[in-house]
Amino acid sequence: MLRADYSLLKFNTMHLDVSAQNFVSIESHDNLIQYITANDWQKPLYILGGGSNIVFLKDFEGTILHINIHGKEIVKEDENQVCVKANAGENWHEFVLWALQNDFGGLENLSLIPGKVGASPMQNIGAYGVEIKDVFEELEAVEISTGKIRKFNALDCAFGYRESVFKNELKDKFIITSVTFRLTKKNHKIKTEYGAIQQQLAEFHIENPTIQDVSRAVIAIRESKLPHPKEIPNCGSFFKNPTILNEKYHLLQQEFPGIPGYEVGNGFTKVPAGWLIEKAGWKGFRNETVGVHEKQALVLINHNHGSGQDIFDLSEMILQDIKQKFGIKLEREVNII
Repeated sequence: MLRADYSLLKFNTMHLDVSAQNFVSIESHDNLIQYITANDWQKPLYILGGGSNIVFLKDFEGTILHINIHGKEIVKEDENQVCVKANAGENWHEFVLWALQNDFGGLENLSLIPGKVGASPMQNIGAYGVEIKDVFEELEAVEISTGKIRKFNALDCAFGYRESVFKNELKDKFIITSVTFRLTKKNHKIKTEYGAIQQQLAEFHIENPTIQDVSRAVIAIRESKLPHPKEIPNCGSFFKNPTILNEKYHLLQQEFPGIPGYEVGNGFTKVPAGWLIEKAGWKGFRNETVGVHEKQALVLINHNHGSGQDIFDLSEMILQDIKQKFGIKLEREVNII
């Protein structure tokens, strides 16, 4: 059903009071193909999932397609692995919990990430040493210009750090309708390298964690650091962790001895953006409408009915300040529309 001048207030986790010129909820694959092959929809077109990674600067003049296709199924399995196909409208965290209930491993480090399944490969979501590319089998997407269905394997997706082909050369050309994940049924690869997970497991008095234990630890960590969007409107991590040359990192170590960094190969080191923002004094900052969360400097919050422009302006001030203080150019992780 098409709705005109439709409020997007409950469809974006930053709780921005904007509207769409046209809004259409897509409930099935056939529904999607029928709609986009018609010639009477208003351009431009924007594909909206959970609204957890977007800042609207103003009302959207065009058509919002809200992908609300649900369902999941096991498409193949053997004694060691299982391939699970989930439709794009499935809630990500609920899908992770379903996998854990079935003792399917691989997604536990990605617990409590907001959003829908369909958005997960677009930006190659990741947390605590795991990214979508590590468990990805394939996805199906509909080409907007033709209405034809195409399958993409991992190579086709060109995954990078919070990147994929769908954020670059194929941006706005395809609509992801389902994603298939290859998960383990036994001999799970438990990833607890991150100190925060190890510390949380120790607090739980767990020495030999299961995948369910890792998930519990990740959930506890995220809940302690990240505000729930229904309580404090936010988009989660607003900035990407920058990758800089090792030489640059060693110079920064001389000026800022406590600066953390993780070598990622090829002569580069990844630096936590949250540390940079906190060191620069932005953690806990607030103006009349928006601010930086007091427990996690990566999170921008809309505490008093701010606009998308308010959020953008604050992020721009932070970007410029980090560039001036550290010589590092931060990038936003969220989509600015």
